[in-house]
Amino acid sequence: MPISSDSAPGERERHPAVLRLTGVEAGYGGAAIVSGVNISVGPGEVVSVIGPNGAGKSTLLKAVTGRLPVMAGTVTFKDRDVTNWRGHLLARMGLGFVPQTKDVFDTLTVTENLEMGGYLLTKPQLTGRIEAVLSTFPALAGMRSRTASKLSGGERKMLAVARVLMLEPAVLVLDEPTSNLSPELSRAVLRDQVRRLADSGTAVLLVEQKAFEALGVSDWAYILVAGRVEIAGPADDILARPDIREVFLGRSSDADEAPSNADETPSNADEAAGG
Repeated sequence: MPISSDSAPGERERHPAVLRLTGVEAGYGGAAIVSGVNISVGPGEVVSVIGPNGAGKSTLLKAVTGRLPVMAGTVTFKDRDVTNWRGHLLARMGLGFVPQTKDVFDTLTVTENLEMGGYLLTKPQLTGRIEAVLSTFPALAGMRSRTASKLSGGERKMLAVARVLMLEPAVLVLDEPTSNLSPELSRAVLRDQVRRLADSGTAVLLVEQKAFEALGVSDWAYILVAGRVEIAGPADDILARPDIREVFLGRSSDADEAPSNADETPSNADEAAGG
């Protein structure tokens, strides 16, 4: 029996949501890819959205971050209805988004990428904020003058996250942060970066194809199947359920070994519908 996101055990024990989706429907050309989606993310939580290829995960994030119209339902951020707000307005409010691709500026240096991320800050604020971000990602500190195109996959993803953190977002939305990374680097990104950010108080909404790894660092998880949340609950509980592992996660476990951008291939329902 599926557990709905409204009645999942332990929901009342979570922190008050800083980001909440209520009955969200979104798609392309009037055709809904996701519908009736209820999701909440609280401060200090890693909340994962996982599911088979074509489930609508990327469509959902595009709607949340203002890159795709919400056809029905509401997106609430900091107790304010921000449904269909544009991405730059959400960024000003404190919602940061790291896309799966095109997440850094290849021709710019590490420092210049961080400056772009802090575009709303004054010059004095910018200098201090760069130092603060680099203290969170010390591996980048020695690469200030290196262009992003010269970074490894793991370093590049680190820079992408660091760039978004320049504006100190209350919520960080990550779309496939381990895309095209080795299994070892994938684990490091999720364990050392994503989990650590949540432990510092940031609310993290994570879409990730590597379901087992995502659940391992998450507090709460939602399983999206055919555009709907079929199961929601504490990540540990979901990971421990044999039926979930076999029916839902087992179905996507092969994709964990395939190129992690498989969710964006033309065979994907999202792409077939226009993106």
